[in-house]
Amino acid sequence: MNQEVKSGKILSPSTPWTERHVPGIHTPDEQQVLKATFTEPTIECPECHALVTRTAIAFNAYVCPQCDEHLRMKARDRLTWFFDQIQTELGQEFAAKDPLKFVDSKPYPERMREAQSKTGETEALVVMQGSLNHIPMVACAFEFDFMGGSMGTVVGDRFVQAAERAIAQKQPLICFAASGGARMQEGMLSLMQMARTSAAIQKMKDAHLPYIVVLTHPVYGGVTASLAMLGDVHIAEPKAMIGFAGKRVIEQTVREKLDEPFQRAEYLLDHGVIDQIVHRHALRDTVSRIVAKLMNLP
Repeated sequence: MNQEVKSGKILSPSTPWTERHVPGIHTPDEQQVLKATFTEPTIECPECHALVTRTAIAFNAYVCPQCDEHLRMKARDRLTWFFDQIQTELGQEFAAKDPLKFVDSKPYPERMREAQSKTGETEALVVMQGSLNHIPMVACAFEFDFMGGSMGTVVGDRFVQAAERAIAQKQPLICFAASGGARMQEGMLSLMQMARTSAAIQKMKDAHLPYIVVLTHPVYGGVTASLAMLGDVHIAEPKAMIGFAGKRVIEQTVREKLDEPFQRAEYLLDHGVIDQIVHRHALRDTVSRIVAKLMNLP
């Protein structure tokens, strides 16, 4: 019964070991090698190039689980993640017009339709009212994918309405800024929003209500020159690019090479421009603690 087969011959147990069959290592064909596959769409981290499923990255607040890189969050996703409970959304009644009949490579209304189709939003600012850790508040977030988060008349209208609602109900206002600046398609009307939003913030200060700005990646132009730098407290996410003119423009002006981390959140913290850099996972608790302290809440 204890017999082996070698080259078609039956070998007995007494056969010398030098004549016994030595099993080799079987290497499957390349097509048969099993490869890891994902059952849902994935996102590639721009820093470490790791592939993470959309569910996993959303569950982790769009922070790469491999290298801790902070990925961009959509405005609506950010506010949904920020609030424990959402009461209402503000500003949906405002709609952009084309007062200048502006045309570059495309008419302004066509650009608006493309941005709305791409993002699912009607404008570059989303405003919601809700509660965080039992503290009622108003929060707004810029949608950078909507024409670079540019600030036009509707963005100004929504921000002013958010400030007025916060004042009327004696609640703090939180702003998640991410923008390329004023919207050139609306010309002077977009620049006027810098003054409008600044006046609304002054009303918040007169009412002794906190206005906290969270600077995300990136914040530039007229938004930096107005509502993004007028907060009572300025918090930034790690590595966020923050400035007025872009790094390339400054290099061409001063004719010098500006190395990292110029205009990064870490650079601005060292030079006293912002107050704190907070990891996204700690952001909700940090904001609620600051608000509770400023409003003398338990």
